[in-house]
Amino acid sequence: MVMVFRFKLIPFVATLLVVALGVQLGNWQSRRAEQKTALQDKLSQGAHATPLVLDGAPLAADTVAWRRVTVSGVFVRDWPVYLDNRPYQGRAGFYLLMPFKIAGSTMHVLVARGWLPRDPQVRDKLPAYATPDGVVTLQGVARHNAGHVMELGAAAPLAPKAIVQNADPLQLARDSGLTMQPFVVEQGAPAQPAGDDAQLVRDWPAPSLGVEKHQGYAFQWYALSAMAVIFFVVNGFRRGKTK
Repeated sequence: MVMVFRFKLIPFVATLLVVALGVQLGNWQSRRAEQKTALQDKLSQGAHATPLVLDGAPLAADTVAWRRVTVSGVFVRDWPVYLDNRPYQGRAGFYLLMPFKIAGSTMHVLVARGWLPRDPQVRDKLPAYATPDGVVTLQGVARHNAGHVMELGAAAPLAPKAIVQNADPLQLARDSGLTMQPFVVEQGAPAQPAGDDAQLVRDWPAPSLGVEKHQGYAFQWYALSAMAVIFFVVNGFRRGKTK
C-alpha cells in the first residue's frame, strides 16, 4: 500500500500558528533563563568580591547591585519609613528603611535596617528600636530596591514615619529633598562601633531566581511546537490512507 500525504490548508495554517507561538514563547522563556543565570553568576561574584566602599560619589544602581558594600556616616533619624506587609516566619511585620548620610559628603543611601514585628492588636503601632548616634560603619548588600508588593492605586508621597507598601530611593529623594544614591543597602550586621537594637531581624530573603522553572517552561513550549508538527504530518497521512 502506497502512503499518500493529503495536504489541507486550514490544518496547515493552524499548525503554523501553534508552532510560531510555541517557538516565540519558548525563546522568551529561554532568554529569561539566561538572564537569571547571569544574575546568579553576578550574585556569586558579588558575594566573593571585596566590599565596595561607598564614599559619596554618585553610582549607577546596575554597577553595584548585589555587591557587598561598606559605608560610614550617620543615620537621618527623623526620616524612618516602614514597609508594610513584610511577614517573617509567619509573623506580620515591617521592613525599616532609613536614609544614611555618607561621611564627608552630602550624599545619602537608603538603608534597609531590618525587620520589625507588628503589634497584632494595634495595626499602626510602631515597635521600639534603637538608632545609633554619631558616625558608624555599616556593611551590607546593595540592591536595586527593597522589594515590591502589590499596591492598589497611586502611591502617596512619602513622609517621615510613614507606613507604606513600597518605597524606592528616588521617590524618597523627591519627597524628602535629600540627595540619594539610586539603590538600597540591606544591612547585614549591627552598626559599628555603636551597635543597635537586637530586635531588628536581618535574615533577608534570598532572591528567587527560578532558572529551572524558566527552562522547564521553554521545554514545554518547544515540545508543543514539535507535537503540532507531528500531529499535522500523521493526520495528513491518515487522510491520504482513507482517501
